[in-house]
Amino acid sequence: MSEGLVLESRPTEGVALVTLNRPQAMNALSKALRRSLAETFFGLAADDSVRAVVLTGAGKAFTAGLDLKELGSDPSALGSANATEPADNPVKAIEGCGKPVIGAINGAAITGGFEVALACDILLASSSARFADTHARVGIMPGWGLSQKLSRLIGISRAKELSLSGNFLDAETACVWGLVNRVYAPEALVPAALKLASEIASAPAEAVRAYKRIIDEGFHLPFGAGMAHEHAASSALNAQVTPAAVESARGGVMARGRTQTVEDSEGDGAA
Repeated sequence: MSEGLVLESRPTEGVALVTLNRPQAMNALSKALRRSLAETFFGLAADDSVRAVVLTGAGKAFTAGLDLKELGSDPSALGSANATEPADNPVKAIEGCGKPVIGAINGAAITGGFEVALACDILLASSSARFADTHARVGIMPGWGLSQKLSRLIGISRAKELSLSGNFLDAETACVWGLVNRVYAPEALVPAALKLASEIASAPAEAVRAYKRIIDEGFHLPFGAGMAHEHAASSALNAQVTPAAVESARGGVMARGRTQTVEDSEGDGAA
């Protein structure tokens, strides 16, 4: 594991664990942390041994968003809210990775931190996690996608409630609203995220990346256009698949299905 503002480790085969590491500042996204995060995700994108990523925060927060002390003392830093380069915009850094990223939201995800959470493909939350969009209260409009992504995930009325009030949303309500997939006891969160990442990493890497790309690209299109996009993309990809490859994978898929049924009946340890 490297030391610094962003920690990276490889706890299981094919999986990288990335931890925002400014716990004394609620993992606020300083210029230096954003730069380090981009470097980390650039490295993960280029590393074929990594097939899935878990992103979490050290201490009690996921991330409190942009460092307001830094913004208040450096007028040039205000442009960070609309930055498009990955070194300044952590959402671009995460999205540019191309590999599935699971957000393990261990605590507060506030404003820019909320936007970072929404850059992840899948969100799991600790029971102590909380989400808040305080852009309107600070007087800075979101520039990393929050105003458009949130309404598409939880509905426009709920998104307006959160963003216009600046109120906090607890983890259980976030799960009911469809913002996060599951809620875990704090000590179970990262192990659960790593388990899911390992399951994703056990699938063929190229197939996972291609499927993620089809989902992401189609999500931004009207339904009819998305269906046409799926047809075009899958037709090109499926033409490369041989019957022998399908037969080779069939036994493993069936065996895993039987195992999954047993594991699912035992529960997943959620809070």
